[in-house]
Amino acid sequence: MREIIILSGKGGAGKTSFTAAFAALAQKKVVCDLDVDAPDLHILLDPSDEAREPFVSGNLAVIDQNVCDGCGICKETCRFDAVVAGPDGKYRIEESRCEGCKACVVLCPRQAIAFPPRTCGFSAIASTRFGPLVHARLDPGAENSGRLVMLLKQNARELAEREGLDLILCDGAPGIACPVISALSGASLAVLVTEPTPSGSHDLKRVADLCAHFKLPAGVIINKADLNPDEAAHIEDYCVQSGLTLLGHLPHHPDVTRAMVARKTLPEYGGPLADDIRRLWDATIALANTSAKGK
Repeated sequence: MREIIILSGKGGAGKTSFTAAFAALAQKKVVCDLDVDAPDLHILLDPSDEAREPFVSGNLAVIDQNVCDGCGICKETCRFDAVVAGPDGKYRIEESRCEGCKACVVLCPRQAIAFPPRTCGFSAIASTRFGPLVHARLDPGAENSGRLVMLLKQNARELAEREGLDLILCDGAPGIACPVISALSGASLAVLVTEPTPSGSHDLKRVADLCAHFKLPAGVIINKADLNPDEAAHIEDYCVQSGLTLLGHLPHHPDVTRAMVARKTLPEYGGPLADDIRRLWDATIALANTSAKGK
């Protein structure tokens, strides 16, 4: 089973548009949106959830107002200002500030504070016009995105095995933080989407170094390459020097925005970019197959 993850090192480079376009072209695959903090692949794929489960991670302090006598020890103890006083002199927990450290629970003399598991998002398996989609969303401010990413990858692998599918196509999170590191675990190939700008080049190098650290083969797509030919040439030179495979370029074109507004992928929308996208996908799957044989 091959697992291709599409990354960018930064937001706005176009990785979700490429993931959706590749989903329209790929065969026998599961699509997986691993950008759990700000998922948007569902906007283009229009999924219909078949199974949805709450994502439970950590715990949240909850004060029983019937037992609390307003002594204030919990407020003095909390280092995160999560305990606030009510008009009746009793205290309550501000959920968005609670870090789940349990100090207030331990020190409450009345044992008025419960510590139940915390629901901080959901994960789902859905059907789309391109096949199954595994996706999720964290609640605003919630943590443990890395753990949720691993849960999604596990669900995607189990679904692929159950359905006899041999490809998992993942849309990763921007940057190089915990959700990206979790997404790289077990992947076969990383496709790094960049743009010909100083920030695009800088962040490409960061995510490429991360892939090299985990010994993961990587290919590069330069999006909007014609906006700055000099910077695009600089990225090409970097790929040669770093041993990265340059999968190809995509020019800047208003059809990308038009397709997005129409909630269609670029292959569905058609136009001059459709053939370019297909060539990029052919190069990507060829590199994935070569990397799999190398292992």
